[in-house]
Amino acid sequence: MSGLAQPDVATSRVLPGYTPAADSAPPPGHDPALTAVHALLDRLFGRAGDCDVDIHLWDGSVRRATTAARAPFALHICRRGALRRMLLPPSELSIAEAFVSGDVDISGDLERATTLGDRIAARVQSPGDAGALLPLVLALPRDDARPDAVAGRHVRARDAGRRSDAPEIRFHYDVGNAFYALWLDPSMVYTCAYFERADVDLATAQTAKLELICRKLRLQPGQRLLDIGCGWGALVQHAAQHHGVEALGITLSAAQAEWAQARIRERGLEGRCRVEVLDFRDLPPDARFDRVSSVGVTEHVPADQQEDYFRRVHDVLRPGGLFLNHCETSNKASRRRYTVAERLERWAWKRDQFIHHYVFPDAKLVSLGSLVTKAERVGFETRDVESLREHYTITLRHWLRTLESRRDEAVALVGERTYRVWRLYMSVSAYGFDSGAINLAQMLLSRPAADGSSGLPLTRRDLYGA
Repeated sequence: MSGLAQPDVATSRVLPGYTPAADSAPPPGHDPALTAVHALLDRLFGRAGDCDVDIHLWDGSVRRATTAARAPFALHICRRGALRRMLLPPSELSIAEAFVSGDVDISGDLERATTLGDRIAARVQSPGDAGALLPLVLALPRDDARPDAVAGRHVRARDAGRRSDAPEIRFHYDVGNAFYALWLDPSMVYTCAYFERADVDLATAQTAKLELICRKLRLQPGQRLLDIGCGWGALVQHAAQHHGVEALGITLSAAQAEWAQARIRERGLEGRCRVEVLDFRDLPPDARFDRVSSVGVTEHVPADQQEDYFRRVHDVLRPGGLFLNHCETSNKASRRRYTVAERLERWAWKRDQFIHHYVFPDAKLVSLGSLVTKAERVGFETRDVESLREHYTITLRHWLRTLESRRDEAVALVGERTYRVWRLYMSVSAYGFDSGAINLAQMLLSRPAADGSSGLPLTRRDLYGA
């Protein structure tokens, strides 16, 4: 990674088991802090020469991994007190915040480095392990300037029963359209693309995703389409231009709506589609649509409100209509039930709290089965489900590579800390999809007509035909 945080201190000679960094020549003198750091790193990662990751210390010295086991990334401990702050309190959130603040850094493959938290957690699973590590952690230095590790955290709304998700939406999108434009495709699609081949470029794959949704909805000229959480309006524009529908997109972000309306005017699509700032719960009672799409929205609806969400969509959809719900789901949520001890461990380790505090406040993924059950409970019929998990891995890697390649522009727009948050978020998410922890499902739901007809063909052949 370019732009590594600068060490605060460079006054120690190399301890046994270390080699000097090629671009650094520490002056003579021994920093006693290195002894404590060295002892702890032995316990967390293995002794120098036997570990599987290079570790660079603030004084310019390096613990080298074995050649055979060298990881595709290196860990940089950039400040004297960084390791202590990273491990106290011991949690996944503290480790993430150490990266966000610049206390630690990663060079190389950040996606692969996101496993560091789990590797450290494995060392403190038992009370005995934690007890053995605690004296070593307490001996770590803390005599340098502490960065503001929690700057940028989202402050959760006090009213847990609030209707609107607008504060969370604003938190996520207030980084500005210009920032998103750095790494999204030209149509500003901020959801999983659809890759017919892994080597297809992102813009082509995003257009293919828009077309796939339109085909699944079997759009016909003259129909009315509602796109909930429409982002920058790419889907309503595509549907109006290529399928002849009258399309309304709604979003909670005024910045998105303003950008989308300008783009609609540029393309001459006024009168055929529009984007408004509107909560789906505030649609007029008599609003009716032939088709509804929701791409990347349901995962941000609290689990206890998802049945109401599906009910509201069911109400605005005409009998015989179709609803395409595209959302992230948790593959782990339905595979096992956590014991009380495991739930306590997840709470103490603050699993997923980085995403909740810094990226998507209060979002929590549920299982696909839970969504299907809630949708069917309000009257929907499930007609088709397709997983696009691998497609999201590829999409995220496209976004991440582009963001990293435009680092200087991103930092100029949003600052180093926010750039680090987004780089870490994309890396963690790519690893989650690639490892199978997270899924991405497109659910095609119908509201049957009074006679039970769905209006769908007998096969899927029309989805993939020329």
